[in-house]
Amino acid sequence: MTGFDGSFLGPVVGPLRPASERETRELPYTHFEVLLDPERRLALSTAVNIDGAQLVELGRGDDWHLDDRVPASEQTGPEVYARNDFDRGHLVRRRDPVWGEPAEARAANTDSFCYTNAAPQASGFNQSKELWLGLETLVLDYAQTWRTRLDVFTGPVLADDDPVYRGVGIPRRFWKIAAWSPDGETLAASAYLLDQSDLVEGITREGLVPLGGFRTFQVAVSQIGELTGLDVDVLAAADVRGNEGLRPSPPRELTAPQDVAAGLAAR
Repeated sequence: MTGFDGSFLGPVVGPLRPASERETRELPYTHFEVLLDPERRLALSTAVNIDGAQLVELGRGDDWHLDDRVPASEQTGPEVYARNDFDRGHLVRRRDPVWGEPAEARAANTDSFCYTNAAPQASGFNQSKELWLGLETLVLDYAQTWRTRLDVFTGPVLADDDPVYRGVGIPRRFWKIAAWSPDGETLAASAYLLDQSDLVEGITREGLVPLGGFRTFQVAVSQIGELTGLDVDVLAAADVRGNEGLRPSPPRELTAPQDVAAGLAAR
């Protein structure tokens, strides 16, 4: 299968699109899709289908490459990541689309190393960063343990005032929405936000990376729509935090490993 399957869970959840007119490039890959913002040279959003019953273990590799379907000038390539403290952060996590027949899994593994699926992320590791990585691991482990299917949507918050580094606006925040169907008919969703503002400021000024710069929050799905301009109405209606449209709850900061599981626990 090529691209993202909007009916993968049973309830239809299409890949996220801008709520208002905006130039984008729709790029299908094996089991996932990238919606590229050519002006910002980064993904506006990504969407991946995960089949926990068919996951395949493959070696990581590190063959990052440009996508020849779009001009190099519309992508953030290797020059932005050279000789600094920025990592090429996978948006669709490498292991998530790696399932199915061997050839299919290998194709997904290779596709995940396309620069269109990356965004600059500060390389420092502290507790909150580990919580974000723990969240990604939890999502995959959940699918694998219960042999179930998940859709995961991820992207940077592309703000107008993002600091520019080597010609590219560096996102200060990243978001993730996990969606699943408890019964094959209804939908559930949970949203998260990573804030790396302090670390980005340090790197873009070519200075020392400050400590304690990552913060991870569980937020209302609707807030992701407000931050990104994406239409998240279907997912917001399925938010495990409930309908917070009139009296939204404040973001809940995740500070301990057990906090990470709270979203998926509400099934």
